[in-house]
Amino acid sequence: MSTTPEIDQLCINTIRTLSIDAVEAAKSGHPGAPMGAAPMAYALWTRFLKHNPANPDWPDRDRFVLSAGHASMLLYSLLHLSGYDLDMDEIRRFRQWESKTPGHPESGHTPGVEVTTGPLGAGFSMAVGLAIAERWQAARYNTNGHTVVDHYTYGICSDGDLMEGVASEAASLAGTLGLGKLIFLYDDNGITIDGGTDLAFKEDVGMRFRAYGWHVEEVDGGDVEMVTRAVDAAREDSLRPSLIIAGTRIGEGSPNKAGTAAAHGTALGEDEVQLTKDALDWPQEPAFHIPPSVQERFRQALDEGARAEAEWQERFDAFAADHPELADEFRRSHKGILPEGWAGALPRFEIGEQVETRVASGKALNALAPIIPNLIGGSADLAGSNNTLLKDEATMGATEPGGRNIHFGVREHAMGGIMNGLARHGGILPYCGTFLTFSDYMRPAIRLAAIMQAKTTFVFTHDSIGLGEDGPTHQPIEQLASLRAMPGLNLFRPADANETTASWALAFDSQGPTALALTRQKVPVIVDPETAMEGVTRGAYIVADADGEPDVILIATGSEVAIALEARDVLADEGIEARVVSMPAWDRFEAQPRDYQDQVLPPGVKARVAVEAGATFGWHRWVGSDGEVVGIDRFGASAPFKVIYEELGITPKAVAAAARSVLVRVEEAS
Repeated sequence: MSTTPEIDQLCINTIRTLSIDAVEAAKSGHPGAPMGAAPMAYALWTRFLKHNPANPDWPDRDRFVLSAGHASMLLYSLLHLSGYDLDMDEIRRFRQWESKTPGHPESGHTPGVEVTTGPLGAGFSMAVGLAIAERWQAARYNTNGHTVVDHYTYGICSDGDLMEGVASEAASLAGTLGLGKLIFLYDDNGITIDGGTDLAFKEDVGMRFRAYGWHVEEVDGGDVEMVTRAVDAAREDSLRPSLIIAGTRIGEGSPNKAGTAAAHGTALGEDEVQLTKDALDWPQEPAFHIPPSVQERFRQALDEGARAEAEWQERFDAFAADHPELADEFRRSHKGILPEGWAGALPRFEIGEQVETRVASGKALNALAPIIPNLIGGSADLAGSNNTLLKDEATMGATEPGGRNIHFGVREHAMGGIMNGLARHGGILPYCGTFLTFSDYMRPAIRLAAIMQAKTTFVFTHDSIGLGEDGPTHQPIEQLASLRAMPGLNLFRPADANETTASWALAFDSQGPTALALTRQKVPVIVDPETAMEGVTRGAYIVADADGEPDVILIATGSEVAIALEARDVLADEGIEARVVSMPAWDRFEAQPRDYQDQVLPPGVKARVAVEAGATFGWHRWVGSDGEVVGIDRFGASAPFKVIYEELGITPKAVAAAARSVLVRVEEAS
């Protein structure tokens, strides 16, 4: 017989039955995990979580991440019961068009959802980012007896989360950094879609996390008091992140499906719902039943949250009185407002200089860092190559929580997830770097950044065959086309140093995430800073023109703009008038008024050639059916970069030849 107090058991069973009823109404979803994890979630949310349902954006709230995003009804039940702006109609409309209760939690869509989860392991890595953000801000703002940043990051993860490599990457870094305010409850129910986890997962998870440097507790996940003691112990260990391994039974309460894969990803079915409610001593009707005592217990969060926020506001006001400038910085950073005149600090480059755009990017970062104090980031063990190191700034570590340089190690996927957590926490402007080809390792995190519209900046250097001798494994070909296909991602491939600094300015002045594709090799500065800023803002612009209407238009990005300019000179010697267009940001150009697009690419000029040292996929939208694309639809090679460009035909000569061919084709067609 259960020893759980009656009110606690009622609350737990309310979470279970709300989840059952919502999944049954939708005829899809995952009832098993919410049913099994309800006791530990209840303990966490009612005994530890510091939050204010009336103000989900309160800066010093605890963050909660449901990394096991398929168990979304667990979170929606908790949000509804606690008093968030998520009414019963939304619970009834689980997984339906335009409801606030989508199949997996979406931040910015459902009040109280901190990060978008569902791809397993992703939430775990973002929680590490949230914990890093809290600790960094505490180091910066908690001064002279004033504590204005003091909150925990809690999460629930599943067996599937811990099978994913991204969780391992993130857990390793979290242990290295000693993130003592990161506490995860591991819903260890031993079941996956295919059956028992022992089909593919037999390791000792506790030993693994101890090796990472985590504090580990093992409890019965159905025992509220055991979970409570374990969380207390985790909170007492301020030097290590904590993993509480909570043994649970998936589908707890279901007579025929509990403990089986059948409870994981499908509705229980009408007959089993009735049997389950009988087993839980729950009324069959009405569906979505909430006992008044349960509502009263959970809604205490409103009063407790309002009181906690009011107490924090008093502390913050005292802090602001003693440190007005620091308090103003805190407020501004959490509102996403940059310091006055920040863009004026960006470096300027003279036309004719030869500068790697990765170097220009590094100079831009270091010019902005003293002015934008919440700008922090790093790279995946490539700081020197990516030029992402902030000079004269400390390296973040277990004993240096306020460092602004983060060494992510060779962990691209976790780095992307951590970036998203930093951005979603608020008050941080994060960036990270790696080679463009390794964006493939972190693509799921980039995609989540785009879905969440997280303000992250991804610095991708070595953006083409121009990186040279490292060869095809390191030379991106299809990555630019792939990233351009991603909705909500701002992608810039600047032609020179001034376009690069303009891209940084626009990254900070845009909504959502930004990716910068930058060269390893030096390229000439071709335009002045003002022209670059206006041109990049519009996405495409004319960098060199014909005397009258052009015979042919040459369109290029990045390092190939210089090649197009050389091809223009070759064609001019033959009496062919060419216009050269730099197109650093396709999406921005698409967003321009039609008259501007027609001004840059006149519809009457059918002879067009695009040149880019990457896949030709997508370029015909700009050159049309009569045009040609000088690109690379094969993998690269190992050789000095000038040799590779020559051998693969990315040369002024090849561009000029393509222009002649297009002109003949257009003339014949007319």
